[in-house]
Amino acid sequence: MSWVELLGYAASATVLATFCMSTMIPLRIVALVSNVLFCSYGFFDHLYPVLILHAALFPVNLWRLVQFQRLVRDVRDAHSEELPIQALLPYMTTRDLAAGEAVIRKGEKADRLYYLVDGELEISEIGKTLQPGAMFGEIGVFARDQERTATIVCRTDCRVYELTENKAKQLFFQDKSFGFGIMQLIINRLLENNKRLLLGGAT
Repeated sequence: MSWVELLGYAASATVLATFCMSTMIPLRIVALVSNVLFCSYGFFDHLYPVLILHAALFPVNLWRLVQFQRLVRDVRDAHSEELPIQALLPYMTTRDLAAGEAVIRKGEKADRLYYLVDGELEISEIGKTLQPGAMFGEIGVFARDQERTATIVCRTDCRVYELTENKAKQLFFQDKSFGFGIMQLIINRLLENNKRLLLGGAT
């Protein structure tokens, strides 16, 4: 067996390896190696269609590899970022509320989420106080039935920013920082609620 044939077998083995991989970045790296091996095999064995095909596939696989690496980096950066409130302000509207007024009522349709700028709010069912900087109402917006699960009342005069359901869902898909921030917020809220239920059941 000649070294050219061994080159062809090695190239074929890398193709087989790509079919056994489940993660994209290693797959693209092996695909690039496969392209180089097949180009070499095609050149030395005068198989020019093979050479042309893999010469064309090499930049495609290289570009896909760069895209996936960039995506992983962006997702990692987004995961460490806080919810980008300043970037959301152009999409939000301001609303002033008087002390005692309900911002959200249990059972109503969740058609927007809120960010508290000034004042204090209270979640009536559990007596929890929300301070400026709190975002709330996000669970209902992204829930399947879109129904509010609690009533939130102003303890003092308050100012909130509102983000409509439609804009929130657009931003969820368009802005990775917002999407990860919302996911973390919802997960933390659900874990907090679950912990409260467990503690309540133990007493």
